[in-house]
Amino acid sequence: MKIIDILVPDLPESVTDATVSNWRKKTGDLIETGEILVELETDKVVLEVPSPDSGKLIQIFYKNSEIVTSRQKLARLEVNNQTQISIKEKNISLNQNEKNIEKELPDNLLEKKDEILFSPSIRRFIAKHNSTKELHTRYSLVSNIKNYINQKQSSYKKEKDTNIKSHLSHANNFKEKRVKMTRLRKCISERLLHVTNSTASLTTFNEVNMQSIIDLRKNYGDIFEKKHGIRLGYMSFFVIAVVKGLKDFPEIHASIDEEEIVYRNYFNINIAVSTPKGLVTPVLRNVDKMNMIQIEEKIKDFAVRGKNNKLNVDDLEGGSFTITNGGIFGSMLSTPIINPPQSAILGIHAIKDRVTVINNQIVIRPITYLALSYDHRLIDGKEAASFLVTVKNILENPIKILLNI
Repeated sequence: MKIIDILVPDLPESVTDATVSNWRKKTGDLIETGEILVELETDKVVLEVPSPDSGKLIQIFYKNSEIVTSRQKLARLEVNNQTQISIKEKNISLNQNEKNIEKELPDNLLEKKDEILFSPSIRRFIAKHNSTKELHTRYSLVSNIKNYINQKQSSYKKEKDTNIKSHLSHANNFKEKRVKMTRLRKCISERLLHVTNSTASLTTFNEVNMQSIIDLRKNYGDIFEKKHGIRLGYMSFFVIAVVKGLKDFPEIHASIDEEEIVYRNYFNINIAVSTPKGLVTPVLRNVDKMNMIQIEEKIKDFAVRGKNNKLNVDDLEGGSFTITNGGIFGSMLSTPIINPPQSAILGIHAIKDRVTVINNQIVIRPITYLALSYDHRLIDGKEAASFLVTVKNILENPIKILLNI
């Protein structure tokens, strides 16, 4: 027998501590190698701590909501041969139960019209749940009987809960519910307040006729997906257009560091991604060296990992400009808040059919609004408006992307 201490993983330099948010296991549980023991919430992401070995969880040092730092002891695991044998026996027992249920199925079950005979264990199961003869004749498989009973119980529970809620709704009209703010939400609120108080933020707008990109996706989207195994979205067009604009107007890409202006020669673009814990902005690194296929693949990877809380701190650091797409939630217009220490952020909105004038004719076209929020201490209105016009022109003439003009 040996004892293993489960430690807090090494946290990045920008993250000083973490909060214990959810213990998935409790003291006394048998643990297999790789099973997730606990979730730690940092200012940016949720970290999952797996078990390094199979054994029995014998001690937990920190409870939910407590603060921990790198390399602190989280829990203690007892590892011995007997524990590993118990885990194996548990798995074998589960498999054997499945086989026993299959053996209980009588032959020619459907031919029994008046009454169906079941093994003693199934009859006890039916008697326990007050099942009727109707249930016998409607279902011929043991699994269906159990599913039927579970459905009945679930339906009864839902009906009961609905009645209770309806009965109490009037009494609860003035009650309040208090929930502790998550670490991520607290960090977001502090950063947003800091930006509001420390920057001279201003927003400029423009509109984009998306007809050319929509036609391109309609004509070549299926071919693109079939060849490359990835859907051709809108975001890759916006990313490439933004990189072109940042190259033409480097002030948009710069930042203020006390009394100095920092100009960046790399293009790391933050893409806003929605997660169960809140909005985060993973980074597309060196995006100026990526093609549309690579951009779409990376964005999809961020979206999937974000949904499953699998993004790590390294994914979120080192960005130089941010793109946020409120349009996927139906937003038509907004003034996005700058992501410090960056000096500008581009907001994309929903594409809607709108009346517009082209060549002195009133027509209907798919239009989206772009919003560029920028720090007026560094960026003048001329540069901000010119940057947005550059992005607009590339999106309305996507052939420029291919010709690099």
